[in-house]
Amino acid sequence: MKNLAIGADEILLPKVDDMSAWACIACDQFTSEKEYWQEVERFVSGKRTTLDLVLPEIYLDGSEEDRIAKINSNIKEYLNSNVFKSYGKGFILTVRKTPFVERRIGLVGVVDLEEYEYKPKSNSLVRATEGTIEERIPPRLKIRKDADVEFPHVMVLFDDEKREITEKLYEKRADYKKVYDFTLNMGGGSIEGYFINDYEEVLGKFEKLLETDRLVKKYGKDDKFLFAVGDGNHSLATAKTHWNNLKQTLTEEQKANHPARYALVEFNNIYDDGIYFEPIYRFVFGVDVDKFINGLKSIDGGKMKVYADGKETCYDGKNSLPEGIRSVDAFVKQYLIENGGTVDYVHGESNIKKLVDDRNDAVGILFEKLDKSELFKYVSANGAFPRKTFSMGEGIEKRYYLEGRRITK
Repeated sequence: MKNLAIGADEILLPKVDDMSAWACIACDQFTSEKEYWQEVERFVSGKRTTLDLVLPEIYLDGSEEDRIAKINSNIKEYLNSNVFKSYGKGFILTVRKTPFVERRIGLVGVVDLEEYEYKPKSNSLVRATEGTIEERIPPRLKIRKDADVEFPHVMVLFDDEKREITEKLYEKRADYKKVYDFTLNMGGGSIEGYFINDYEEVLGKFEKLLETDRLVKKYGKDDKFLFAVGDGNHSLATAKTHWNNLKQTLTEEQKANHPARYALVEFNNIYDDGIYFEPIYRFVFGVDVDKFINGLKSIDGGKMKVYADGKETCYDGKNSLPEGIRSVDAFVKQYLIENGGTVDYVHGESNIKKLVDDRNDAVGILFEKLDKSELFKYVSANGAFPRKTFSMGEGIEKRYYLEGRRITK
């Protein structure tokens, strides 16, 4: 079988009494809402939890060295205390219910980092869907380079319009061992997991997605494009950077089998009913509102809405969604350099309006939704979208840290 960039592996699950305390949401969520993370801390206090093993980005303030050292110490302590169990080599079929969707099906396995490239234009099997900010890699790298175990929030998309892989596994889930079933904290819904041991059959179905006739029909060329990173691009880019650094110290034989060559992710069919795209809005604060909006009017941001002082104004520019976002981001960056202020990226229209309403120096910029069926075609033809073009669902629907995998020998 050819290298498909996807594989089964020995996945670690916790031996804990309270799974709701164990799992916590992706570290890059709720970065403007400290109270969310304070509530999580109260909920998990005194219990085994992945919150001990990851670094929420809200705490990335330049003084995180002690936190990072504690995280890696906690990982070692959890390993030494025999907190983890494994069912052997396989995948985990994960079934998530959220406040917004009845069911989202995923397949937890490993991606081969040798087949992944995060540069904007790439012909690799696994590609980034958004621009990567290189400066965001070092803080994450500080954790990964010394960590024995990884915990993923990365979600990787594949394009299976016939729904023959994860959907078929879901239909026969009763044939597999259920390995978890619990309610997620902080209103994240619920999740079930099933251990998939017949992984060779699954891999054979992924191989069919690379048949030349199919690719030419989809993209107009034989583009070996199998996976697109939907969520967690910077985390996967960090794993790639760590692997690139580490492999300089390894023999060819060691490179072929080292666990850090791979990263644990959740694979999702883009056609799954539980996968939907939401826009990511720009929350700009610490600015002169009138001056900022007057400047914004001078560019073509495509179709967008601007919210400030309790009022919403619609703009109907000619730029496409990606090009409109690119123009807006360039304007915001230059404005902040010249005038000061801050930009954050916010999910949900009600969330950004509340944040803007709480201040008198803030503006919200709201974009339209990306049609998910266009994603693979666009990336094949143009490369990555601008950073923060879309989000897979709402913030509360992001992946929770749950499964782990050893990345050291």
